[in-house]
Amino acid sequence: MNAPDPQAGRRSPFDLSGRVALVTGGSVGIGAAIAAGLARAGADVAVVTHSRQDPATQAAIEAAGARYAAFQADLAALDGPGMNDLIARVEATLGPVDILVNNAGIIRREAAEQYSDEDWAAVTELNLNAVWRLSRAAAHGMLTRGHGRIVNIASLLSFQGGIRVPAYTASKHAVAGLTKALANEWGARGVTVNAIAPGYIATANTDALRADPERNRSILERIPAGRWGEAQDIAGAAVFLASGAATYVNGHVLVVDGGWLAR
Repeated sequence: MNAPDPQAGRRSPFDLSGRVALVTGGSVGIGAAIAAGLARAGADVAVVTHSRQDPATQAAIEAAGARYAAFQADLAALDGPGMNDLIARVEATLGPVDILVNNAGIIRREAAEQYSDEDWAAVTELNLNAVWRLSRAAAHGMLTRGHGRIVNIASLLSFQGGIRVPAYTASKHAVAGLTKALANEWGARGVTVNAIAPGYIATANTDALRADPERNRSILERIPAGRWGEAQDIAGAAVFLASGAATYVNGHVLVVDGGWLAR
């Protein structure tokens, strides 16, 4: 019989040692911050991107003492390169996926009456359909093992309508709904499904807003924190939802917005 681990009761509930995390869109912005945060909490991290890898993300993960692996996949296509066997490739490299962070997403801006079907399809395929497909694929192993954490990236536009972003708004409303639907089915089987709704975060997706003096001013005036969020502000929420500290948190959309929705 193995002797009990004397440190087991002293471990932080946020400790992810021995876990394997998969983060989509994990080479830049919010995804990179989440990937590094999970590594600092002890998880080994696989990062998925459409094309380029960021050496800084790899360096941050390895500096935390975690294993790093990078994979390319076209998440927006049902039969896209690298998509169908993505979970299998990750698990062959790092081991069973315990944590899935569905972060990859895009935004296309245009007046609703001029919004093209091509832009609508591109946004919904990546922001919604890829979340569904990867969650389903990862859940097979998680449910068999009786443990897993799925964290989706929603948005303030899971609650609001926004301006000139009809496809993004529709997709993020749907991500919130899908999060709750999967939580209902899988929660009793050891797999929690939650989402994070970032507020206005300084990333490439918000460059256009920050470059517009009027929009930038109106946004800042409404945020009680008085600043745009940073990608790192989302990392702690992701670590929490991926950890044992959130065992009884399921089907929740955690807003991290500096107080925007409270205004």
